[in-house]
Amino acid sequence: MSLFKSGNPALSEKRFRDTVLDEIVTHENAMTVKGTLQKFGFLFLMTMATAYYSWTEATKGGNSWTLVLVGVFGGLGVSLIIAFKKQWSPYLAPLFALLEGLFLGAVSAYFEYRFSSRQDGYAGGYSGIVFQAVGLTFSVVAAMYLLYKFNIIRATQKFKAIVMVATAGIGIFYLVCWIMSAGFDATLPSFLFQGSAIGIGFSVFVVALAALNLILDFDMIEQGVELGAPKYMEWYGAFGLLVTIVWLYLEILRLLSKLNSRN
Repeated sequence: MSLFKSGNPALSEKRFRDTVLDEIVTHENAMTVKGTLQKFGFLFLMTMATAYYSWTEATKGGNSWTLVLVGVFGGLGVSLIIAFKKQWSPYLAPLFALLEGLFLGAVSAYFEYRFSSRQDGYAGGYSGIVFQAVGLTFSVVAAMYLLYKFNIIRATQKFKAIVMVATAGIGIFYLVCWIMSAGFDATLPSFLFQGSAIGIGFSVFVVALAALNLILDFDMIEQGVELGAPKYMEWYGAFGLLVTIVWLYLEILRLLSKLNSRN
């Protein structure tokens, strides 16, 4: 039976277990929770730095679409390499964070501009939707950590299996929608964008699913430490945690946009 699993494809039992088998790990070069959190903090700061740059360019009328494409496809390519070459994560995880920031900054600016332009009939102000999304994301991350730390939500095998299947299902659904819209110019389901009851309900479900993935990620990192994974896996664990938090932020932003569109 598997010792632990995660709905996040960046964090899986095999990846951690294989690193233990690949090399001899001593106490000095072993993965720690503190080290993983420190590296996550570094990645987060790098993400915020490029997000600020991308935001500034977008608000100045720059070519934000280019930043979005570079961030999305560059980040996707780097993440795939990290998934197969986890030993490279100390070098590639910071690059991923920089690319992800380019995408997040431009997308956040778009949502801010979109809803500020609906207020008082002018554009260029601030609606506060991004600030709300950031605050809610931090609140959810803190709440899920406390729920995990005090064993209120336990990462049992059944819990992991349910979250993994649901996450895979959402991922496949998003992928099919993207392929249909990009390759076949098909009309996407309206509940993905509109603030209908179904649309809001769908977003609430996905936000909850992203939050539950945090429980699996926290558990995965602790299990990696217990298994004695090598030091570079701190970067790998931090990278996986960043992936989940970015997903959570984007889904909260989407949910808030639907709620605001009803006003």
